[in-house]
Formats: sequence, C-alpha cells, structure tokens
Amino acid sequence: MRGWGCAFAVLSLVSTHVVAEASLPVPSGQPIYLDNVLLDENPGELWLRFRFVAPNIGQTVGRVGYDVSAVDMDHLCKTLAVPYVAQRELMPARVVISLSDTAVAFGESAPGVTQFFEAYRLENADCIWEEF
Repeated sequence: MRGWGCAFAVLSLVSTHVVAEASLPVPSGQPIYLDNVLLDENPGELWLRFRFVAPNIGQTVGRVGYDVSAVDMDHLCKTLAVPYVAQRELMPARVVISLSDTAVAFGESAPGVTQFFEAYRLENADCIWEEF
C-alpha cells in the first residue's frame, strides 16, 4: 500500500517557476494547478520535483483523499513529467509529484496544510512508483 511521503529542506536548488492558469486534466476531475518545478541535486543525484496545488485535497468528509489523489499523481507523472524530462534531455534519479491544498514554499513547515507526495523512477518513458 502506498504511504505518505515526506518533504525535506534542500540546500542546493534550481527553481523553474511555472504558473498554470487552468486546471490540469486528471482522472478524478479535481482542480489541480502546477505551482513550480524544482531541479534538486541535494540528495546527491538529480531529483525533479513537480509541485502542484490541489485545493480540494484533505482527509475529512467531502475532500479528495489520498487514494484518489494517488491515481492523479501517477497520471501527472506520465503525462507531464515524462515529456518534460524527454524535451529537456534530463536524467533524474527520481521524479517527485506533490499535491498541496495551498501553495507552500519548498522546505517550509506548514502543519495545517494537507500535502500528498509520490516518488517515481523513470524507465522506458514510464513512471515506476518508488516507496519512500
């Protein structure tokens, strides 16, 4: 079973800020917006982090839970991360897809904010889920 990932501070970071004006299409139909893409070499290898705002996620009744959001994160990896990596000829060790119900600066603590994370390795233009 998939679990919660965890965020951690990054010391050496290159940021590409991207703003999506319209919600990205995902299987659940929930609104999801790209906040930014980070190229992170702090773990000793390149990790590509796609950070999204998904204002309806949460653990309470009426919110979009982790199980539904995990399918959306898989979709975002395949439809957004894979082409991004190919177009830029990058070779990341991992791709991390994160959803947050509100924008949070990378590495900052936000106790009241719901965040879901998944990590993948890319293999033959496919996203292979990696447990944290």
